[in-house]
Amino acid sequence: MGKTPHVLAVPYPAQGHVIPLMEVAHCLANNGVRVTFVNTDFNHGRVVGALTGSIHELITLVSVSDGLESVEDRSDHGKLAEAMAKNVPGQLEDLVEKINGTESDEITCVLTDFYMAGAMQVAEKFCIKRAAFLPASVALLALTTSADKLVDDGIIDADGTPLKNEWIRLSPSMPEMTPMNFAWTCLPDPTMRKIIFHAIIENNRSAKLAEWLICNTSRHLEPGALAFVPNCMPIGPLLAGSRLGKSAGYFWPEDSTCLAWLDRQPSNSVVYVAFGSFTIFDQVQFQELALGLELTNRPFLWVVRQDLTQDTDEAYPVGFKERVMNRGKIVDWAPQQQVLSHPSVACFLSHCGWNSTVECVSNGVPLLCWPYFADQFLNQTYIVDHWEVGLGLDKDDSGIIRQDEIKNKVEQLLSDKSYKTKALDLQAKMTACAGEGGDAQKNFHKFIDWIREKHLKAELNP
Repeated sequence: MGKTPHVLAVPYPAQGHVIPLMEVAHCLANNGVRVTFVNTDFNHGRVVGALTGSIHELITLVSVSDGLESVEDRSDHGKLAEAMAKNVPGQLEDLVEKINGTESDEITCVLTDFYMAGAMQVAEKFCIKRAAFLPASVALLALTTSADKLVDDGIIDADGTPLKNEWIRLSPSMPEMTPMNFAWTCLPDPTMRKIIFHAIIENNRSAKLAEWLICNTSRHLEPGALAFVPNCMPIGPLLAGSRLGKSAGYFWPEDSTCLAWLDRQPSNSVVYVAFGSFTIFDQVQFQELALGLELTNRPFLWVVRQDLTQDTDEAYPVGFKERVMNRGKIVDWAPQQQVLSHPSVACFLSHCGWNSTVECVSNGVPLLCWPYFADQFLNQTYIVDHWEVGLGLDKDDSGIIRQDEIKNKVEQLLSDKSYKTKALDLQAKMTACAGEGGDAQKNFHKFIDWIREKHLKAELNP
């Protein structure tokens, strides 16, 4: 018999990238493919510490250094990108040599996050199959791979800085975009924006080495973008909750007590509030959000990371926790897929990260959009203007989303039944896509067949 196919999976070191690639890893393992999953040392410790159960027996978790000192700030994406570009490829080479040096094993394919495409140069060096996984929207991929053309067209300069403040479309069927909200231009620091833009340009060159490109989306969500990037194979929605029973790859331990709390709430009543792993609020905005949730007079489940704002324990409005204690639940981190599939959840107040967006529409839940940075503004355009399953929140002249705006938009979203109707319609399409015989499953099995090709031939011709 031939050797078991073995995939080396390399995510970009951020929560929204690790989780979906881990779900791909589980799907591969469920189909008999061995996976070595490579986190950075820093994130490896967080993932292992947050695990609530065992990992699949065919998945091995390993780590490499990201090149930064333990005390350095990994939310500085520019510094992290530069350090990883210098330090990770050599360590991956050593890892491949170590695995291939064993008599009974060898790496069949390197599956890298699209935005870690430099790892594919390692695969090319060893003559290993090369594939990329896109954890974001295909619209974002279309934008980043069009970076050189945007420079040529005078939309941005050679460092990615906007030269025009006007809405553009990459194709007639794709969302409108403004250069002020491009994934790199809405980063907070100018130096960081420049570094990330040039990293995108360099990544585009490495990404051309990919023989396969798979993504967590579907033709129901992004028909125009998939037409624009025809080589991108949709395998979404990737929902660990439906396929595996539980998720892995989180950086924080999940507080599952919120599920029992949800069980006690009326059907279609709870406002679920979560902002992913990067969003940060100043104290004024944090308090306005708290008071807005109180004003809704509805039950709410609010995920408040310890770093969501400064001095979180002291940041709440005076008396807030006491006033809402009978209808509000606050947790550090939630099992989001289980929350969104719960019948008591009425809507999701979200930062609009792509994972959260796909999970939400796959469960038929309307959204209130509060994007923070990167691709989240683009995702809001899909939610509000294309799928019409949610509403945006408006800031006042000082840049704050006020409590009355939060209360009013919650009421508008939940009183107009068209949002829920459209969300349920999209859910039905996504469920069919991910189910037996659906497009996602067919595409994923084609991908697995491609990984196995060499091994099948070896078994037939020993």
